[in-house]
Amino acid sequence: MRTTSSVIVGREDEIGLLSGALNAAGQRSGRAVFLIGEAGIGKSRLVGECAYQAYGFGLPVLRGRATSTGLVVPFRPLIEALSSRFRATGPPTDPELDPYRPALARLVPEWRGSVPPGYPETVIELAEALLRLLAVLGREQGCVLLLEDLHDTDTETVAVVEYLVDNVADLPVLLVGTLRPEPGPALDLVRATEQRQTATVSELRPLGPESVREMTAICLETHPDELPQVVHRRLTERAGGNPYLVEVLLADMLDSGALRKTDGRWGASDDLIAGVPTTIVRSWARRIDQLDDQVRDLLLTAATLGNQFSVAVLQLITGHDDRTLFSHLRSAVEANVIVPDGAAPDRYTFRHALTAEALIASLAPAERAAVARRAALAIEEGDPDPTDDRRQLVAALRLAAGDRAGAALQYAEAGRRTLAAGAFNSAVVLLERAHGLAADADRPAVSESLLVAQAESGELDRAFALAATLSPVRPGTETAERRIELHTRLAWAAVMAERGPEALLQVRTVQALLGAEPRPEQRAALAVVEGHLALLPGEGGREQLADAYRTARRAAEIAEDRGLPVVACQAWQLLALLSRERGFDEADACLERMLAVAESHALPVWRVEALLRLGANAFMRSGDATRLEAAREAAGALGAIVLTQTVDGMLAMNAIMRGRWDTARDIIGRSLEASARLRNLAAHRYLLLASATLAAHRGRRRDMERELARFRQVGGEESFLVPLQLGLCRGVGALLDEDADRARTELAAALAWEERHPSFFYLSGRYGLYPLLAVLAGDAGREEYEAAVAAPAAALAWNQQFLRLTEAVLLGREGDHEGAVRAVRAAGRTAETFPLAHHLGLRLVADAALLQGWGDPVAWLRTAEEFFYAAEIQPVAGACRASLRQAGVSVAQHRGGWDRIPAPLRTHGVTPREYEVFVLLADRPGNQQIAQRLCISPRTVEKHMASLLGKTGRSDRAALCALSAELAAELATGSG
Repeated sequence: MRTTSSVIVGREDEIGLLSGALNAAGQRSGRAVFLIGEAGIGKSRLVGECAYQAYGFGLPVLRGRATSTGLVVPFRPLIEALSSRFRATGPPTDPELDPYRPALARLVPEWRGSVPPGYPETVIELAEALLRLLAVLGREQGCVLLLEDLHDTDTETVAVVEYLVDNVADLPVLLVGTLRPEPGPALDLVRATEQRQTATVSELRPLGPESVREMTAICLETHPDELPQVVHRRLTERAGGNPYLVEVLLADMLDSGALRKTDGRWGASDDLIAGVPTTIVRSWARRIDQLDDQVRDLLLTAATLGNQFSVAVLQLITGHDDRTLFSHLRSAVEANVIVPDGAAPDRYTFRHALTAEALIASLAPAERAAVARRAALAIEEGDPDPTDDRRQLVAALRLAAGDRAGAALQYAEAGRRTLAAGAFNSAVVLLERAHGLAADADRPAVSESLLVAQAESGELDRAFALAATLSPVRPGTETAERRIELHTRLAWAAVMAERGPEALLQVRTVQALLGAEPRPEQRAALAVVEGHLALLPGEGGREQLADAYRTARRAAEIAEDRGLPVVACQAWQLLALLSRERGFDEADACLERMLAVAESHALPVWRVEALLRLGANAFMRSGDATRLEAAREAAGALGAIVLTQTVDGMLAMNAIMRGRWDTARDIIGRSLEASARLRNLAAHRYLLLASATLAAHRGRRRDMERELARFRQVGGEESFLVPLQLGLCRGVGALLDEDADRARTELAAALAWEERHPSFFYLSGRYGLYPLLAVLAGDAGREEYEAAVAAPAAALAWNQQFLRLTEAVLLGREGDHEGAVRAVRAAGRTAETFPLAHHLGLRLVADAALLQGWGDPVAWLRTAEEFFYAAEIQPVAGACRASLRQAGVSVAQHRGGWDRIPAPLRTHGVTPREYEVFVLLADRPGNQQIAQRLCISPRTVEKHMASLLGKTGRSDRAALCALSAELAAELATGSG
């Protein structure tokens, strides 16, 4: 007789909730739903119903479950969920997933062999990659991700789930999670999402008496009215509305014969109440007592392994051969105690979590400990090099046997191996377990590993606090050697997080441990940290840079000599920054050396770091983004999402400076919010600044201020980016508002900041735009100009265009008008890459040229006016028109047909009506013919002809006709 209900009873509201969420996912309105309830309350039944409905709609279903064995297995439910889908269909091949495959390789085994190893992606990067994968899977009709028993899952999975919940709203994805109301990270997450209203939470209540009656009747295949009243009362009292307990107690009634069917009707014996076990534990004990002793022993051993267990591990413990083992397992399946785990063919699952717990609870404490001890010894003896999973299992068995110190050693080793694999959050969990269980003699070593794991997982405050509790050690001891490496690593983490005081404290701790004669490699590793520390705002100063350069170069040499490639890359990266003040050729040489070290020692992350910085230097030197694009491709191939977003910020800024505003907007759009989701603070700040700079360079001050407010909220005004914010963003924005005084104020503030702090952002105006404005205002002369030109940063294309214009103004002021014109032409050639800066420069020097009487300021103003009019930057366009009127020349009206006029004619002020006359001159017609063609009077044609001769500088009508024919030919060939 079946004792399980084939129909879900009493859950109409929950089924309606899931149905509505499925429909929403199919309409690209993602949802997250969590089902909370005690064991056996019906969570898995609802998940099964959701999967059934999704299959009916044709939606892809991915289903995974956390392990209940107490093992910390990073991402287990996610791996199982993806495997449940891709085992049959294979993983998707969509090109848009290419940048994310390296990260997803941790979850999709099929992709592990096709991606380069070496990039330790963060949990958030992995979460973003999974989000993109789900979006691809659900692109047609939506998809469903079902994650069960989240109360048992690892912290990495909880972090991924939180990320998915926060970002699933606009995607065709339904996320359903189940968990018990047990304190822990998963429940904390669910309560937080409920409070933020980013997820729907349904708490499953016990079934009411009528639902219990209906469910019992379904199990017994009878009508509810025919159910014996005593049976219904007993189940209602004992099961407490828990569907699983209803089924178990009902099965016990049937097994004991207290409930039987006679003549087609169900009846209960007189001893039903007395004979039914008073607890679920006794119920299960009675049921397995009816099995063979060997099957019973097998189940008790399996129960010590948790709700799910591996066949291989069970065989290792019991020593059974395959035939005997599977014979016993079949008996247990037939007894409805266990079932094969459909998601993992080599595993079995107890029919319910309460089943394993009840079997263990049926043993006396001493017997329970003995079973656990035998199991632990069997695994240790049979597997001398266990996997991390088995090591954790041995630890749990040791703990169940009362061996706390033995359990601590196993957890500690599993934690260290998990840390080395890059699963930092899981490593923290395991090492914290070890720390709490360890004997006094073992605890310091566990503490050292734990604080490294905390630092790597981003829990720097906890790591620093734990480091402060470490007992003092004497320099020169073996423990001191470990501590030196430990505190150096903490110092590096702190300096990379721009946490100067904490980094300095760790540096001083290392210095105290090094003693009078530190080994060169120890000193080298610390010197690199000290050099980076000197660059942090508020921690160092410009006077320290020379010392930092010398020590960094020595550190690079020592690191390469002593076989420390990571330290060498760190040192060359620092040297590349410091060398910029000596010249960008030297900086590039440092980066090429860094690249060579990374490639020769197979350090893919450091290789991408080197390519990124080489691309950044090329961008600053010439405006060319080719190397940056190559760096982004390399980062994408590695799956380095954080580095990819860093490159995107630079590519966006490059596109802004080159006037490719649509491209910049697209780049910012693809990475800005994603960088916030990934908590990639450095890239997010830069992208926000790029967004503000884009608004500034388009003359949209209100949008600029809005983006700068966001930049300020994430600490941008306490970062390295302050000079760029003041100069490249606010300073240029002020000039496009025609507010030169405010522009000089902003640029002066950038210079003042750079005087107080080390800065390696050379596009903020110090070496280009600021000298030009100062010379134009009469606040600076040739001496200041020569000082700016002498700096290596003067060779950068963005700065060079402004410095050449500065030279033009000085030469014009000194009477060298030909030299001034040559300087303007040279600036134009340099500025070809930067159209906005080029036209802004023309507008700035034109007034000085008009006043001093050199060059062709009218043509420059017309060119600039045309550009800024087309760019809809009205303040500058209006100022150009005003200067033209003051120069006594006509100002063209922007009427229909203006865009059809070739640039050489537009810059000379040719109007659309004049251009209509000019076009006809290619065939050399007379005035009367032109008048007839254009329906105007011959006198009007004569006026247009006179104006054209004056504006084009042609001496007579024949020359004007020749120019018309020449331009017509150029336009016909596409070269005009």
